[in-house]
Amino acid sequence: MDNEGMVKMFKALVSSGLKGFLECSSAIYEAALVEFFQNASVQDDKVVSTVHGKSVEVTEEVFAGTFELSTEGLTDMSDVPKDLVFDARTAFSYDGKQLNTSCKKREMKFEYRLLNDILAKTVTVKADSFDVVTHERFLMMSAIQGGVKVNWGRLLFNIFKDMVTPATKQARGYAV
Repeated sequence: MDNEGMVKMFKALVSSGLKGFLECSSAIYEAALVEFFQNASVQDDKVVSTVHGKSVEVTEEVFAGTFELSTEGLTDMSDVPKDLVFDARTAFSYDGKQLNTSCKKREMKFEYRLLNDILAKTVTVKADSFDVVTHERFLMMSAIQGGVKVNWGRLLFNIFKDMVTPATKQARGYAV
């Protein structure tokens, strides 16, 4: 690839610990997935459900192991070092001016627009506008680009639990 910025961004994404999650097969049986989420609940810090009459139980360890997610590092994106976020506000900017951590994609360099889309559609799974970079995604992008160790196993499992909790799912706008 000729674009040095894209190459750097993809290398950072691969070394972030999300590789196994992002490369997982997209061959999903939609009816089974819909049934899983319709029947799912959180019990004793596990996601439990039934699909075709069979009980399914997912723990954080099984989730992290299945997707080869890192299990060490930050579990809260608000803990991303402030100096790293400050530097990212300029590094991600299309015109070199400091961005807000919640901004429009068009204000960002192309590689970070793409990174935002990747995170929006695979990690945060929100039913919001893809033209907007949320504060949460900006922090994730800063951590990935800065090489910060993130406990993706815990972070994504918590998102998964929120997705099956009806009140949380609706309040946070998850696109199940």
